[in-house]
Amino acid sequence: MTEKEKMLQGEYYNSRDEELIKMYHRARKLMQSYNNLDSENSGKRIEILKNLLGNIEEGVWIEAPFFCDYGENISIGANTFINCNCIFLDDNIIKMGKNGLIGPHVQIYTASHPLNAHERIVANGEGNNTYRTFSKPVIIGDNVWIGGNTSIMPGVRIGNNVTIGAGSVVTKDIPDDVLAFGNPCRVKRKISYSQQINK
Repeated sequence: MTEKEKMLQGEYYNSRDEELIKMYHRARKLMQSYNNLDSENSGKRIEILKNLLGNIEEGVWIEAPFFCDYGENISIGANTFINCNCIFLDDNIIKMGKNGLIGPHVQIYTASHPLNAHERIVANGEGNNTYRTFSKPVIIGDNVWIGGNTSIMPGVRIGNNVTIGAGSVVTKDIPDDVLAFGNPCRVKRKISYSQQINK
């Protein structure tokens, strides 16, 4: 099993593996081009995003600067808007539905490490320690608004028609049709889809 396969299956993997480093450098070059591109050059913006991301549907708009680890593990549904300075660490799948609104400085993490330091740090005897890393996917449904400066942790699923308040830290799954916010993020009340559309 390759390190990439281990990464996507949630097993410990070596993030300095040759294949992963090659993916990393490719993504950095594409992000540099994207983040320095004239905002009026919409055709080139879409071309770069199609090369960077695993799947991007019609009407997606991503404000620069945008940052990710590999890009190819990110899927974004139609008409989703992603504001500036978002960071998507896609060591596993990040899947976003259609009609999403993602505020500035939103961070989505899929990678994690053991909590215990002696399990996390691997000494190789040559002074160059490595770190045990594993990953879990993040899935976000349709019609979701995520407020600015929100952090979404590995393994979280956010349902359809959800609003997440700004500055939240989402550590657990959020069901459909709710307003949720806080640190940690908690459901505050139900919101029906028809109520959201009429406002």
